[in-house]
Amino acid sequence: MTDFASVDYFNSYDLIPNPHPYFEYLRNQNPVTLLPVHNILAVTGYKEGFEVYRDHKTFSSIVTAKGPFPPLPFVPDEEDISAQLEEHRPTMPYGSMLVAMDQPEHTRTRSLLMGLLTQQRFRENEGFMDGLADRLIDKFIDRGGIEVIGDYSHPFATLAIADLMGVPEEAHEKILPLFGTLPGRLGGDEDMSSNPLAQIGMLFYEYIEDRRRNPRNDVMSILANATYPEGDLPDIQTTTGLAALLFGAGQDTTVRLIAAMLKTLGENPELQEAIRNDRSLIPNFVEEVLRLDGPTKAVFRLARRHARVGDKEIAPGQIVMLVQAAMNRDPRKFEDPNTFKIDRKNARENVSFGLGIHACIGSPLARVEAKLALNKLLDRVKDIRIDETVHGAAGGRRYDYEPNYTQRALRNIHVTFSKA
Repeated sequence: MTDFASVDYFNSYDLIPNPHPYFEYLRNQNPVTLLPVHNILAVTGYKEGFEVYRDHKTFSSIVTAKGPFPPLPFVPDEEDISAQLEEHRPTMPYGSMLVAMDQPEHTRTRSLLMGLLTQQRFRENEGFMDGLADRLIDKFIDRGGIEVIGDYSHPFATLAIADLMGVPEEAHEKILPLFGTLPGRLGGDEDMSSNPLAQIGMLFYEYIEDRRRNPRNDVMSILANATYPEGDLPDIQTTTGLAALLFGAGQDTTVRLIAAMLKTLGENPELQEAIRNDRSLIPNFVEEVLRLDGPTKAVFRLARRHARVGDKEIAPGQIVMLVQAAMNRDPRKFEDPNTFKIDRKNARENVSFGLGIHACIGSPLARVEAKLALNKLLDRVKDIRIDETVHGAAGGRRYDYEPNYTQRALRNIHVTFSKA
């Protein structure tokens, strides 16, 4: 039995299978609670977390990916650490990436991707996704069962974002095996040089360099030649980094979301039948899955100056952990929060993809892809069930999650089915 009062959240494998009782324990102590390790202030309340998300002038995103690791490379100034942050940003993990940028550089840099993330672009991408889903289902429909991530959600999400970004079709097989690892692993992150996203970056470098020399009428040329608002063209390294980031965001969020959706349907036959008979329920179904089993457990912020969150005074340099998974189950925001309700009126107010200027850039695409992937699957298979030979019988299920303190990521999910 884990002692919640003294547990080290950042090193506890016991909390990986089901962290929600621990998050509920924290919120019952106080929606803003100082953890017993690493001087981390955990925000588990929706209202309190919302305020931090929106106050990007007070709270920097520079530590968003890894929180307290490694420790700050400076002793925080007593009044305002903004200058110290910028001085040390190049030495901090992910500090120069879009997810960790602060204003005004964040908005300036994110603008380079806006031409790719339009509703028109998504509509153009739907035809490819529709055919892709059918091709993947064709490969496994006669087997009567699949491992969802390897057989469906990973290839679907990977090739969908590749097509959206203009990766040539002849390179799809090359890019398919590349699945990035997530920051926040218990025991320490892998060396970035061995991360598949580094290989993706090298591939995009080649494409972007070519499209700058020889622009074409394609998506990759738009990305390669996108300029800052003032008209300047970024260096190739900057554009390559953004391309790899967008690819990773569009891939990972969708992979995890589809896996969680199929797990939910496999565990709830009545819900599955209701959705099969009324596809208008799918959008809210997606939001409830995000709320209860979203891909992110927590992100981090760093206080620049003195602030107050809930009833806690915060000093400059304090790291704040925004526990999205707990905010999504705050009973002050969501009635009967631990129950899946397909008709929940405020389901879309979940914070699984974050809020404010750093809301996940891949979230609109993830939602579009998840709905399409589920619709196609329901068209062609029925009686989706959790494979008990792998995960055990109901009441004693065994699910394997990545040992990660920021992400809620199934390693695999096996289901059985019959043809529709």
